[in-house]
Amino acid sequence: MKQRIRVVGLIKNEEGVLVFKRSRGRSESPVFWELPTGKIKFGEQPEEAMVRSLAEYTGLKVKTLRLKDVITFLAPEGSSQLSNLYIVYELGITDNIKPSPKERYTAYKFVKDFSSSNVKLNETSLSVLEIEEGKITDRVSPRDTANAVTINVDGASRGNPGPSGIGYCIHDEAGNIIEKGGEFIGFATSRVAEYHAMRKGIERATELGYKSVRFISDSLMVVNQLNGIFNIKNQDTTPIYHDIESKLDQFEAVSFTHVPRSENTIADHEANEAIDKILRK
Repeated sequence: MKQRIRVVGLIKNEEGVLVFKRSRGRSESPVFWELPTGKIKFGEQPEEAMVRSLAEYTGLKVKTLRLKDVITFLAPEGSSQLSNLYIVYELGITDNIKPSPKERYTAYKFVKDFSSSNVKLNETSLSVLEIEEGKITDRVSPRDTANAVTINVDGASRGNPGPSGIGYCIHDEAGNIIEKGGEFIGFATSRVAEYHAMRKGIERATELGYKSVRFISDSLMVVNQLNGIFNIKNQDTTPIYHDIESKLDQFEAVSFTHVPRSENTIADHEANEAIDKILRK
C-alpha cells in the first residue's frame, strides 16, 4: 500500500487560523485553501521539514514549534488505497513578519469561522481542523476522512502491574454518547491495559458495523505506535499490536489520535469503575 507523509502547521492568533490559497498552476481544477503543508525530504526530521516548508512557501520563520498530533487515514487512489499520515505541529512565528506567499500559494488570510466563510479548504486541512480545533461544522466531501463515529478508549492499572481495567465511550458525529462500558482484565501493566482498551474499541466498532472510525486515546505510546511513528519493542504488547493490525483492514477509514487525560474522562472512569467493582467484592 502506498503511503503519503506530510507535515502540517497550525498558526493561530486573535484573528483566527492562518490558511493559504493554493496556486492553480496549469491545472483547471478548483482552487482550494489549506494549512501550510510540506513534504519530508530525504534525511530530514519532520520538524526540520516543517520549518523549511514554512519558510520556503510562505516566507515565515518559526519561533516556536510543538508536536500536536499525528493523524492517519485511508483514502482511495484509483482502484487502490492510499495511506495518509499527517504530522501536525502547532507553530509560533516570528513577530512583525507578514506572510509572503511564493509559487505554491497566491494569498493568505486568518479565518475564525470556516463554516460561514467563503474559504474552500482541501480535504487534509478540513480533517486536521475538525479533529484538532473543532473549526468545521458543516461540510461535504466525496472522500471525507472525518469519522462519523468517535471511540475513546482508556486502560488503567493499579500498581503497574496490578489490577487493571479498560473503558470505552462511543460518540456519534454530533457528539452524543451511543454506548460506553468497562471491563476488568486481571493483573497487567498500564501499557498492556492501554492496548487491551484499544482492541476492545476496535472490536466494538466491528460488532456495530462501523466502517469509518476515529479512535481516541490518552496513551501517546499506543497512538504513535499504531501510527507507525514509534516502533513497538515490548514483548508483552507485541501480540496485541499485531492482533489490532489484523483487524484494521475491515475499516474504510480509520485514525488514531492522542488527547490529554483531561479530555478522556469518560473512558477513564469506565476503566477505573471496572477495577473498583472487583475490588469492592
